[in-house]
Amino acid sequence: MIKRTLALGAAVAAMMTAPAATQGGIDALRGIEAGAWELTLPGTRTAPIRMCVGEVSQLAQVAHRGRQCTRVTVDEQGKDVLIHYTCSGAGFGRVKMSVVTPRSLRIETQGVAGQLPFHTTYHARRVGAC
Repeated sequence: MIKRTLALGAAVAAMMTAPAATQGGIDALRGIEAGAWELTLPGTRTAPIRMCVGEVSQLAQVAHRGRQCTRVTVDEQGKDVLIHYTCSGAGFGRVKMSVVTPRSLRIETQGVAGQLPFHTTYHARRVGAC
């Protein structure tokens, strides 16, 4: 009985210290609506990237959009969240998302896609429903 209680206590402690999965919700992104978002590269005339997301944290995967990836929240401080994601066989990324307004985000992303490194900063703004 004591061994079971100790094992259960250790399991609970491990879960409490592990990074939270994004599916449970990210406090920094609460109040930010899913829907149609437009991502632009500040200071360029590059055509915007349009993404329709059911969960705002999917914007973290701009370099791997449309892929099934696992996202984990690494850190959260105020209006900033750090997310790490892995896409089996397709690469990975580490993303800092900062809430500017309820309809605007700054997304700093870096990682590997198509066996090549990337490092990009986007301005994202919600443009409506999907």
